[in-house]
Amino acid sequence: MNTNKTMPVLPIEAYTSQEWFNKEQKYIFSNTWQFAGFIEDLNEPGDYLTVQAGLNNILVIYGEDQQLKAFHNVCRHRGTQLLRAVGKSKKFITCPYHDWTYTLDGELSAVPERKTQFPDLDMSLLCLHKASVGVWRGMIFVHPDANAESLSNWFGGIEPYLGAHQPEKLVEYEGARTRHEINANWKIVVENYIDGYHLAHLHSETLFMYDHRKQQTGFVGNHFYFYEPLAKDYGADIQNNSPYPLIDHIPPEKIGAYVPMLFPNLGLSETESTWSIFHIIPIAPDKCVVEIRSKIMPVSSWDFAAQEWKSWNYFKSRQGDKYKTKDKNDPMASGDFMAEDIYVCEQQQKSLQSPYFSVGAIAKDLEKSVYQYQRNVQNYIEKQS
Repeated sequence: MNTNKTMPVLPIEAYTSQEWFNKEQKYIFSNTWQFAGFIEDLNEPGDYLTVQAGLNNILVIYGEDQQLKAFHNVCRHRGTQLLRAVGKSKKFITCPYHDWTYTLDGELSAVPERKTQFPDLDMSLLCLHKASVGVWRGMIFVHPDANAESLSNWFGGIEPYLGAHQPEKLVEYEGARTRHEINANWKIVVENYIDGYHLAHLHSETLFMYDHRKQQTGFVGNHFYFYEPLAKDYGADIQNNSPYPLIDHIPPEKIGAYVPMLFPNLGLSETESTWSIFHIIPIAPDKCVVEIRSKIMPVSSWDFAAQEWKSWNYFKSRQGDKYKTKDKNDPMASGDFMAEDIYVCEQQQKSLQSPYFSVGAIAKDLEKSVYQYQRNVQNYIEKQS
C-alpha cells in the first residue's frame, strides 16, 4: 500500500463541520465503551459519577449490594437530568425538577402528589433506563446499550500488547491530575498521540528517555498498540535516573513505554514508573478536552522525594528548550511535552482553514498509524450508520 497516495482518508470537513461531529457522537461515541473513572472513585453505597457517552449522559452508582449500576441520567417524568458530576452517599436518586425519586436500583419509588395528580400511574413501568457498566484494569467503563458487547470482548485482543502493569496495585498521584482545553478536533489529538514520527523531533528535548527508533506499533481491530524501550543511557542506571519510584511488578524484560490508544478516545501511558490515562473528550468540531490521571507506586512522601532528587543528576542538563529561546512562555521552551503537543495540534487545526492546506506526504512506517486510524473511524461510522 502506498499511503502517500491515500492520505488523508477523511475529508477536511471531518475536522471542522458540525455535521461530522454529530455523526461521530451518534455512531461512534454512542456505540462504544467509554471511560468513566477509576474503581476507587466509588467507595461507598450511594457514591456516583456521571459521564457523557455520545448522545447519552450515563450515571454510575455504587449500590447497596456493593455492585456498580449504570442508568441513563434521564428522569422518566419529563426527561430532566437527575444527577450532576460526581457525589457521595446518595440514599435515593431524586430529580431536581419535580422530586420524582428512584432507588439505587433504578426503580421509581416516590412521586409527589401521586394520588391526586397521577391516580392511574403504574410506577413499575417507569424505572430508569439501564446502561452497561464494567471494570477493566481498575477502570470503570460505560456503554449506553444495556446489552452491550462485554468489556472482555471489546478489549480482549489488545491485552497481550499492553504493559505488565497492575493499576490496582498503584495509587493515584493527585498532583499529576490535569485538564487541558485544546482548540483542535479530537481526532487531531488522537492522531498526534499515535504518530511515531514526531516523537524524536517535536519531543527531542522532553521525551529523550526512550528509544524512538525501536518503536513497535500496530492495530488489533480498532485499538492501536505501541511499545518502545528505554534509551540506552537512561536505562543504564534506571534505578537512579527514573524521576519516580520504579513500578516493582514489571519484569526487567518488559520495561519501557507502552502507549496504546484504545478506540475511540482513551490513551494509556504505561512506563517504568507511572501508569496514566489520557482521556480525549470531544466538545465541538474544533475543540476537545484532555483529562490526564496518573498512578504511581504506593510509597512514602520521603521515598518519592528521594527518587526525584536522585533523578536530578540525569535530568539537570536537559532544559526542555528545543530552540534555546529561554522563553518559558513558549511551548517549545516549556520542558513539557504536553504543551508541545497542544501547540502543534492547535496550529494544525488553524491550518485547515487555509486554501493551501494539504497533506503532502506520509512517513512510510512512522505515520502509517494515522492513516489506519482514519480508516477505522470511517469504517466504524459506515458500519453503524
